[in-house]
Amino acid sequence: MLVLVGVALAGCGGATSRPAAKTVPGAAAAGAPRDRWGTVWLCRPGLVDDPCVSDLTTTVVARSGATHVERASAAREPAVDCFYVYPTVSGQPTINANLAIDFREREVAVAQAARFSQVCHVYAPIYRQITLSALQHPASITRAEALIAYEGVLASFRDYLAHYNHGRGIVFIGHSQGAVILIKLLEQDVDGKPSVRRRLVSALLLGGNLTVAKGRRVGGSFSHIPACSSSRQTGCVVAYSSFTAKPSESSQFGRTTSDGGVRLLAPRNVSPKLRIMCVNPASLAGGTAVLDPYIPALVLAFVPAGRALKVQTPWVSFPGEYTGRCESSGNATWLQVSPDGGGGDRRPLLAGLQDPAFGLHVLDLNIALGNLVELVRRQVAAYSRR
Repeated sequence: MLVLVGVALAGCGGATSRPAAKTVPGAAAAGAPRDRWGTVWLCRPGLVDDPCVSDLTTTVVARSGATHVERASAAREPAVDCFYVYPTVSGQPTINANLAIDFREREVAVAQAARFSQVCHVYAPIYRQITLSALQHPASITRAEALIAYEGVLASFRDYLAHYNHGRGIVFIGHSQGAVILIKLLEQDVDGKPSVRRRLVSALLLGGNLTVAKGRRVGGSFSHIPACSSSRQTGCVVAYSSFTAKPSESSQFGRTTSDGGVRLLAPRNVSPKLRIMCVNPASLAGGTAVLDPYIPALVLAFVPAGRALKVQTPWVSFPGEYTGRCESSGNATWLQVSPDGGGGDRRPLLAGLQDPAFGLHVLDLNIALGNLVELVRRQVAAYSRR
């Protein structure tokens, strides 16, 4: 079962019979490969069998059902780096995961980060995240345990900045718990530091309940980093949570009152002057635009009618199947994902993976992955011309 759907969807809701076991701070997997400064890297240039540099061959499926193969590959000398923090995937039975590189971390890195290798070098640290089992019993999670997750990523970022960055531009990419951690990291180490903020190409912070001042593109979670409004703009952020309908009152995402399960990592001000940020990745200036989904082919096993589509490539794309538009109502703001309205579309329904409390959370990144990669490509070009 691919972690993107099987683990992330099952792990976001429901209860288990017993809480996660406590862990000893600092515990790590024996033999985990660290660099000389103590970071265990899931993805980093030069690593053997790096999941963020993998086969990107894609079967593109048209509305009619006709297919063709699209080929893509990692850039040889990209101008910038991407710093990626993966979402909650650990199936370990403790509050904090250890630093083992398991198949779940590898699979989600392929699903979410690998396609960005076309436009950047991808760095992704292993961190002692709050586990899926712990999120079934959020009351058992202490702030100290939440900070173990955050401080591990912070230390890895400072390692990266000091020893690998060499003044290059940075794209931050995070989803769910990864986005929450990056929001806090950007608040602490980027937003108020002009010397680091100048290296910010953009930040893609999806499913993390990032806040912004109502009627403005800045304020809320960040004081200086604005919402992106143009693909030529750099130093800005794209954030959203995707739904096929208005988030329910009890939704974990998309509302200023939402709790994505990791609120201890980044307590929020729920002032009525704030809203959840939504930037349409297909149209940064606003309005309705066509989304460009890319999903690992294995996900088809969990998509209604997906098994009937025979795909021999590791990736599948459904261009034009859905549109996206940012919507707001009350304290809810979300990326409204809708069928494009045309008849005769014979492709599997990706929206079948939605959940009442989480919407399309497991597809936040993949529902617009083609748009996001192209956006970063344009932002890198703009950053290089500065």
